[in-house]
Amino acid sequence: MSLLLARLVERIEDRSAKVAIVGLGYVGLPLALRAVEVGFEVIGIETSEERRGAIEEGRAYIEDVDETALRSALDDGRLTVGAEYDEVKNADVVLICVPTPLLTGVPDLSFVLSALDTLVPHLSEGTLISLESTTYPGTTEEVVRPRIEESGLRVGEEVFLVFSPERIDPGNERYRVADIPKVVGGVTETCGTAGEAFYSALVSKVVRVRSPREAELAKLLENTYRQVNIALANEFAMVAHELDIDIWEVIDAAATKPFGFQPFRPGIGIGGHCIAVDPVYLTWRIRELGRSPFRLVELAREVDDAMPRYVARRIIESLGRDPKGARVLALGVTYKPDVADVRESRAPQVLAQLQREGVEIAYHDPYCATLSVDGRTIERADLAEVPRADLVAILTHHSVYDWNDVVATSKRVFDARGVTQGMADDKIERL
Repeated sequence: MSLLLARLVERIEDRSAKVAIVGLGYVGLPLALRAVEVGFEVIGIETSEERRGAIEEGRAYIEDVDETALRSALDDGRLTVGAEYDEVKNADVVLICVPTPLLTGVPDLSFVLSALDTLVPHLSEGTLISLESTTYPGTTEEVVRPRIEESGLRVGEEVFLVFSPERIDPGNERYRVADIPKVVGGVTETCGTAGEAFYSALVSKVVRVRSPREAELAKLLENTYRQVNIALANEFAMVAHELDIDIWEVIDAAATKPFGFQPFRPGIGIGGHCIAVDPVYLTWRIRELGRSPFRLVELAREVDDAMPRYVARRIIESLGRDPKGARVLALGVTYKPDVADVRESRAPQVLAQLQREGVEIAYHDPYCATLSVDGRTIERADLAEVPRADLVAILTHHSVYDWNDVVATSKRVFDARGVTQGMADDKIERL
């Protein structure tokens, strides 16, 4: 073991290592608090003035973050937050947790590149750099490594570079940061050793893979698996409707098989910052390399893209009247239950399609204060609107709703999430 690596591992083990986290969003902030919890001093770098202000006031803008723990970390001085990258010079470990969105169907690495260009001049010998932002296979070695080595620092000898994909699941109270195994792929063997040493301090299990490429592809496989199986459930829902079969009962029956089957539920389409985006990184990369199209994944995407239109059509059919002038109230518009995140949510697409058919739309969601549909902010109603609407569309199944009460007070209900299963009521239409 080299002297630099041995010193880094020792500082990690005795918790004298300082950790810098670039980007304090859904991934970075929970990681920062976990690092503080296990004894590290953390430097948070966040360019958003609004987020920095909230953190400094001890306000959590992410549901999963414990404000008591946040305030304690700040009061103890174990967590500091700023916008300047020069603090990286004092860090032994740097985690890059910035967004990697899609730009017209092409991976946008601009946030990663901007972070690298700003932090690399401040890196010191013996530092571990970990990219956590989801990306296509090859990014760490072909994009990140050259940017670091342009500074004169040799990866694997003077600094250590790994890819360790984020696995944060917003709203999941069962699996927190400490409970979720971390996959780590090092550019070299020494890089992997450094990454394993650090993440072993944060989580219960670390899974070493051969290189960053395996770690990058593992992340894409995880979410592509979900996208494909959700698309399958959605297609089954459409077929079941044509055959006058209850898809929810079918799924529950199939799920009783103790092997070889995992239940996935249909809905209005995939959403969020991972499942709706990550598979496109893979299909883009395959096409860029001139390989054959990844047909299964692309077909799953087509099914998902069609779901908002299909759901809107089913809602209109459930109205039992001319859609023009009909009042539809959507319950839940975030991409998943009990989170305040509308990224890639398909609910606005469903509502946009209804609006184009002349339907008057409104929504209620305790986690979403404003919603734009086709570039226009739509009415946020209260639950007193339920009995006045011609139809209530259940688009996201937040746990705060009393579904029995919703059904009892509604004229018509379209349930896209299966929450009314078991309720015998002619006014209910299920996906």
